[in-house]
Amino acid sequence: MIIIKDLQKTYTGTGHPVHAVNRVSAEIRDGDFVSIVGHSGSGKSTFLSMVGGILRPDAGTVMLDSTDLWGYTDEERSRVRNRRFAFVYQFASLLPTLTTEENVLLPTIFGGAATASDAARLLEQVGLKEKIGRYPGELSGGEQQRVAIARAFINKPSLILADEPTGDLDEETEAEIMRLFERANREQKITIIMVTHNTDLASRASRRLRMKHGVLEEYS
Repeated sequence: MIIIKDLQKTYTGTGHPVHAVNRVSAEIRDGDFVSIVGHSGSGKSTFLSMVGGILRPDAGTVMLDSTDLWGYTDEERSRVRNRRFAFVYQFASLLPTLTTEENVLLPTIFGGAATASDAARLLEQVGLKEKIGRYPGELSGGEQQRVAIARAFINKPSLILADEPTGDLDEETEAEIMRLFERANREQKITIIMVTHNTDLASRASRRLRMKHGVLEEYS
C-alpha cells in the first residue's frame, strides 16, 4: 500500500542540524497494524506526519499506489488525506459548539456522503449511544477521544494514522480504544500506523517498529 524510500527531515533552527528522520525506508502493507515506539524526540511524530502528507520531507518519497504522495499538488494531497486517510491524536480536538454527531461529520465537509444516521451508528459502535446530541463539555476525556475515533471512521478510510491516541487516558479507556483499533483492523481490514510510548500497547500490533535517533527498525 505504502512504500517509503529514503525519507528525511532535518531541523537546523538550533544552530546545528538535527536529523529528526534520517533516510528511512519501509513498506506498509494493506491490512497491517504497525506500532512505532521510541523516546520523545526520536522522530516518530515527524515520520508519521510525512507519511500522512502533512509535513513535507526534505528528501525521499512516500509512494501510494505507485504515485509519490509528495508529487501531488497541495489540493490533490488534501483530497487524498480526506478520502483515504484518517488521523487520531492524543487530544480529541473536538469543536465545543458542535454536538457529538456534528463533530463526527466534520470530515464530510470536504468530501464524503455520510449522514447523521451514519454518525449516530459510529457513536453507538464506540459505546456512546447515550451521548448522542451532547456537547464536548459534557463528556469525559475518554468519551471525547472515542468521538474522535468515530470521526476518523466516518469517511471509511483505508489508513488510520494515530499519534499517541491513548496518551492522556486512564488504563480502562486505553484498553477500550485499543479494542476499537484492533476490531477495525481485523474486521474492516483498515491499515493502522500507531505511534506510542507504551510498549505494552505496541506489542499488540501485528508489526512492531522502533524509532531511534531518526532511524526506523523492526523488532520482535
